[in-house]
Amino acid sequence: MSNLEIQVDARPGGGRTVTLRGPVTLETLFDLQNVLRQERSDLIIDLAEVPYMDSAGLGSILTAYASCQRQQHKFALASVSQRVLVLLQLTKVDTLLPIFDSVADAEGQSAASA
Repeated sequence: MSNLEIQVDARPGGGRTVTLRGPVTLETLFDLQNVLRQERSDLIIDLAEVPYMDSAGLGSILTAYASCQRQQHKFALASVSQRVLVLLQLTKVDTLLPIFDSVADAEGQSAASA
């Protein structure tokens, strides 16, 4: 089983960046779900080092997005790999979620809309 590394960093302007390294799948997402449930601030999820995501992983991302919406916090995905982007496009989730080329772009958008 592949491991998913999760790193949570506070951003200077407020909010947090969650950096994921490894596949986001049914086997690896329980720790991710626990981390995302605890978030009570603006959230950027950095997917630069996520080579693959299955439907369970996508579900956990959507749950985090819905939670941010309910709490009126900003949410963004950053640095989405081509393979994960195809999943987002096939499921039409790319029309719902804010997706940025980099964490810096997502931070800039958050600052501009604050």
